[in-house]
Order: sequence, then structure tokens, then C-alpha cells
Amino acid sequence: MNINQVIENAKQLTVNERAQVAHCLISSLETRQDEGVEQAWAELADQRYQELASGQVESVSWDDIKKAVKS
Repeated sequence: MNINQVIENAKQLTVNERAQVAHCLISSLETRQDEGVEQAWAELADQRYQELASGQVESVSWDDIKKAVKS
């Protein structure tokens, strides 16, 4: 299979499937990963979740963010 066939086949996938393929391809380019990065991201995600769950911070909709950027 050549690259053009791969691209044409990928166009038949759903948006989510194409995003997953893109993620896998980009990830395959990374040859090394800094030690502790995944743990740091997990800790940050947990911290953000706790802030939202406790009401310490409020979420902002994507539409509100786009409006703020445009103004």
C-alpha cells in the first residue's frame, strides 16, 4: 500500500478515528520520553479535577473561550 492509498483510506474514517490515527502517528515519531512526564500530567489532571469538583474553580465553555479570543 502506498501513501496515497493510506490517505484515501483514512479519509473514509470518522473524525474520531482520524484523530486517533493522527495521535498514533505523531506519538510514533517521539523516540524518547522524559522521565516522570506521564506522572506529572496525571497529577496535574487530578489537581484540576479536584479544583472543579470542589467548586474552587468554575469551568468555561468552549464557546465562551472563542468569544473572548475574538474580542
